[in-house]
Amino acid sequence: MKVRVFYHDKCFDGACAASLFARFHRERITAGAEYSYHGLVHRAGALFNEADFVGDENAIVDFKYSASPKITWWFDHHLSAFLTPEDHQDYLHGMADGSYANRRFYDPDYTSCTSFLSYIAETRFGFDAKPVAELVKWADIVDGALYESPQAAVEMAEPAMKLTLIIESTQDPTFVPRLIPLLTEMSLAEVLKQPFVAELLPPLLERHQEALKLIRERSESRDGTIFFDISDHQLEGYNKFIPYYLHPEATYSIGLSKSSFRTKVAVGSNPWTKATPEEMVNLATICERYGGGGHARVGAISFPPDKNEVARKAAAEIVAELRAHNPVR
Repeated sequence: MKVRVFYHDKCFDGACAASLFARFHRERITAGAEYSYHGLVHRAGALFNEADFVGDENAIVDFKYSASPKITWWFDHHLSAFLTPEDHQDYLHGMADGSYANRRFYDPDYTSCTSFLSYIAETRFGFDAKPVAELVKWADIVDGALYESPQAAVEMAEPAMKLTLIIESTQDPTFVPRLIPLLTEMSLAEVLKQPFVAELLPPLLERHQEALKLIRERSESRDGTIFFDISDHQLEGYNKFIPYYLHPEATYSIGLSKSSFRTKVAVGSNPWTKATPEEMVNLATICERYGGGGHARVGAISFPPDKNEVARKAAAEIVAELRAHNPVR
């Protein structure tokens, strides 16, 4: 059997979830299956290419829902999991009539897709999750921004943080698929020592320092919200906690960046804010107005790469809205 695993690309949780799915599937569903990995990115327009669903089984983890009948498995935890109302109805109908039972799973209350997948695999299928406890722990920390401090998030002492930097920054489409199987075969420290991984780290740490310097120069913090525009640099994969490291008093940040395939408006909230959850705005809801999505505390919107001005206008509107609702005064 050939199993194709689709995952949120350039994302630590996405890579971890893909690795965990393959191990779970191999141990509890089909021994001896062959696995291949295909990264998915949020972009303007269609997110899926039906022609890519070529496996005997096709799984999507940590990414939006597809109603394609070729999809065998789906796991997600994002509030904005459904691109259209029709997709949501397809999921609800399939769950109601039993056709998707024990194959499509969704719970936005989970911090990471990896922890959600681990729970389902263990409780529904008898999977032994103890050997992957480190992976699940760090997927929650990274995806949920559960760091002790901005320094822990930005200074990146832990192997998981260095792996996150590499995963988010790599331009090699073969790198993450090569990395994924290792994440459930060895410790994260051992993964980091693999030559094809270790050789990437020194230039990325240097680039990280350059991003820190650039965002320090470009960012403005006012009325509880940080804004910065680095869309004139190919620097989409910056550490998303840099704004709070530089401006710890802020509650929200909006960053405008650009890559070869999109112009991105990243909308986030400070994990260390003094604001209470009740005082804060649901960022997924804001991003959905512009065709994006995410979680209550972090989201993003993707525009075509030639739509800089449209993206800049959206960013300005969101900045104005958040500054008008500063929860910490």
